[in-house]
Amino acid sequence: MKLSVEISMYPLKDVYIPSIQAFIDRLNTHPELRVITNTMSTQVFGDYDLLMDVLKQEMRTAYEKHGRAIFVCKFIDGDLSPEQRNA
Repeated sequence: MKLSVEISMYPLKDVYIPSIQAFIDRLNTHPELRVITNTMSTQVFGDYDLLMDVLKQEMRTAYEKHGRAIFVCKFIDGDLSPEQRNA
């Protein structure tokens, strides 16, 4: 089963961009996922179980390394990446 996730991270600190960038950089270390980032959010596409495991791991790492943050996520089944919509 494929999954599409839109995720936004809001670190609860004055200097927030390094925490967000570190989270996005870690998502990009997983070559089996498709990660698209824009100024509002990051979209991640891939296998359901793998994607959920990666989010679980990377969100925990973000909390441990950077402290409190809010994650706002939208989940929808299927691969809604731009490549798939145009195919």
